[in-house]
Amino acid sequence: MKLAVVGGGSTYTPELIDGFARLREVLPIEELVLVDPAAERLELVGGLARRIFAKVGHPGRIVTTSDLDAGVEGADAVLLQLRVGGQAARNQDETWPLECGCVGQETTGAGGLAKALRTVPVVLDIAERVRRTNPDAWIIDFTNPVGIVTRALLQAGHKAVGLCNVAIGFQRRWASALGVTPSQVHLDHVGLNHLTWEFGVRIGGPEGENVLPKILAEGGDELADMLKLPRSVLDRLGVVPSYYLRYFYAHDEVVRELGTKPSRAAEVAEMERQLLAMYGDPALDEKPELLAKRGGAYYSEAAVDLAASLLGGGGSPHQVVNTYNNGTLPFLPDDAVIEVQAQVGRDGATPLAVPALDPLYSGLISHVTAYEDLALQAALHGGRDRVFKALLAHPLIGQYDAAEGLTDRLIAHNREHLAWA
Repeated sequence: MKLAVVGGGSTYTPELIDGFARLREVLPIEELVLVDPAAERLELVGGLARRIFAKVGHPGRIVTTSDLDAGVEGADAVLLQLRVGGQAARNQDETWPLECGCVGQETTGAGGLAKALRTVPVVLDIAERVRRTNPDAWIIDFTNPVGIVTRALLQAGHKAVGLCNVAIGFQRRWASALGVTPSQVHLDHVGLNHLTWEFGVRIGGPEGENVLPKILAEGGDELADMLKLPRSVLDRLGVVPSYYLRYFYAHDEVVRELGTKPSRAAEVAEMERQLLAMYGDPALDEKPELLAKRGGAYYSEAAVDLAASLLGGGGSPHQVVNTYNNGTLPFLPDDAVIEVQAQVGRDGATPLAVPALDPLYSGLISHVTAYEDLALQAALHGGRDRVFKALLAHPLIGQYDAAEGLTDRLIAHNREHLAWA
């Protein structure tokens, strides 16, 4: 089995390698290719990756290359974890929206649109090159904004599934608190990427006992602290929103906070500098503790599970993924991409049935889906007008003067990445 990781020079990669090493019986990789244009960075990451494999006696071969076509040739699956423009572009995404009184974040709002515009054309080019060398390869997308990027891939006819680590983070948290194995915890996880709620926490599978009321009653304060939302909000909702919902439920509060501290991109850039120095130490043969602060917790385990199922191995039958709606949420078009529990196998992902949603949730999901449709059109076809319309449609913006100002700033800060600008 051959896997390729595009963006393999990311400081995230040792998290992925750790999972491949620990779970080699679930996903028996014979060759792992790390592909990245940043050759110096790639060698640091690749060296640590080889040492992690060697430490546990993994027989797989790890190859590093800056040649995309050679790297993906013959791959059974290709994982995408790239960041077009790097942390410098992310820093811009998190700062210039604040000038218009809007949240600055890399996956939602104006910053999220900027990231989509930079990313979608690059990902589609990569996917076409994968298809030329191996049309049967699965593409697993961890590149944000996952929902929009996955929709672009699926609409172009690629064998693609989107992946996020929010659900597996909740699953692992509650498995530990309940004293059960993660595989025993089934989440009623519904929404769009970075716009999801946990409507149930079931023990034993989709039909198991829902212990979410108990979790909220006994651990509501801790959850509220983690999500930075009032406990009263969780009690009134009776569900657990992902932490990205705070951008919607407390937008103005978040904007004020962001204006008083360095961007997350600045923090991550410093963290990456430290991590790369560590990766260069020939004595290091495990992922360092600092990596946990970088983000992406449990990403490796989710990726192994998904790849194993898609390639016919021993992955879990039900996993939270991003895939076509196909009637699952009846208020959305079939070709919308949703994030839900799905049956995953060699033929891809088929969403499980979802109970009818209260308008409190279906309304926001519909609104953001409409934005994502406009965002994808802007990413595929370009043009100031399409950018403006996508921004005007976003529920975190929705005012023409803000949309005008954000459009100007987005284009000015991203000209080098926009072929049409």
